Amino acid sequence: MLGIVFILFFVLIFLGVPLAACTALPSILPYVADNTFTGNYQFVLRAVVSALDSTSLIAIPLFMLSGSIMARGGISRRLFDVFAYFIGEVTAGIPCAVVVTCLFYGAISGSGPATVAAVGAMCIPILTKLGYDKIFSTALVATAGGLGVIIPPSIPFIVYGVACGVSVGDLFIAGIVPGILVAFVLMLYAYLYCKRRGEDKEKIRANHQELKKKGCLRVLKEGFWALLTPVIILGGIYSGIVTPTEAACVSIFYAIFVCLAFYKSMKLKELPAFLAGAVKSYAPMCLLLGFGGAFGKILHLLHAPEIISDYLTSTIDSKVLFLLLINVVFLFLGMVGETTSGIIIMGPVILTAAQSFGVSPIHFGVILIINLAIGLVSPPIGVNLFVAAPLVGESPMRIAKAAVPFMLFFLAALLIVTFVPQLSLLFL
Repeated sequence: MLGIVFILFFVLIFLGVPLAACTALPSILPYVADNTFTGNYQFVLRAVVSALDSTSLIAIPLFMLSGSIMARGGISRRLFDVFAYFIGEVTAGIPCAVVVTCLFYGAISGSGPATVAAVGAMCIPILTKLGYDKIFSTALVATAGGLGVIIPPSIPFIVYGVACGVSVGDLFIAGIVPGILVAFVLMLYAYLYCKRRGEDKEKIRANHQELKKKGCLRVLKEGFWALLTPVIILGGIYSGIVTPTEAACVSIFYAIFVCLAFYKSMKLKELPAFLAGAVKSYAPMCLLLGFGGAFGKILHLLHAPEIISDYLTSTIDSKVLFLLLINVVFLFLGMVGETTSGIIIMGPVILTAAQSFGVSPIHFGVILIINLAIGLVSPPIGVNLFVAAPLVGESPMRIAKAAVPFMLFFLAALLIVTFVPQLSLLFL
């Protein structure tokens, strides 16, 4: 029966059935086939409600709302100007400033596609104006946007924490060093690219002089409130003052206050539209989380974690091979599936096997999320590609080809994080 359930699940995905239905239908299949099975319709409905009965999940729409308000407030532009002021004139300084902007904006939005949309719409025109290749610029933003799901606060970390019963706060802490490492390797490739291809130094110098005319203090003053955002969110969580959910709520009030009082980039009457947008964005994910949680409980009733764990431990006797295997599995899931479904379906199932090999649930979560971050820029489903490509009027596949070198460096960082768990567990 377990094999039939998985076959139905993947067939539905292949046919393009909505993801919530891809988890709902396999959840009721065992009872339809055998009415003595414990997981009847009532069990599935209770499991859906139970899966959504978590205060940690409330953080997801709150961070979505906060991110959309800050995007409207021009936070990404002010962040970029700060970093471009200090490193804009060095080789690959502007592309590196884009990566660092994605890193900081990811610490605000918690979403890869949101980071690509906000940073890309502002940075890609600047990069092309300064003489950088349009396709390279778009691939850079699409790949660096993956930092939005690695650097805390990360929406996928919240989903994994709830699905696998792992502390969301600990996951946030664990994502800091790997996120910085990924940003570093992406900047390294950008440097090598610019060193080999060259840059239009005259345009870059002219752009930097315009920033210089503003003066350091003015640039820092304009970017201060933007730079302070991740400090408030993450500082509140790590100091124990607020929980991740409370921090998400604080971030909304902070975003509204900054955009209304300081940047004056938003009007109070616009707030209802942002609230409606957050609900519309979260509703499909909420449905998926509910049925995904129910599907996970059905898999437990079918002893899927134990069966898969026993199979892996009996066929693989090396922790190194196991870690390589799960990277391949999750890279594939990231390429063909949706991030949230990959976490809630396969995360708890493979976690049992990972723990039998002595892998920490926190470290496993970081590995999983980095793999899925690479999947965001990998065809055929790579969401970041479909967000970035329309910004320049190009096909997602053309952007994907240009992103391959970035992805190879991304993979190098993934292997380092995989086999050096101390990077994820350093502050725990």
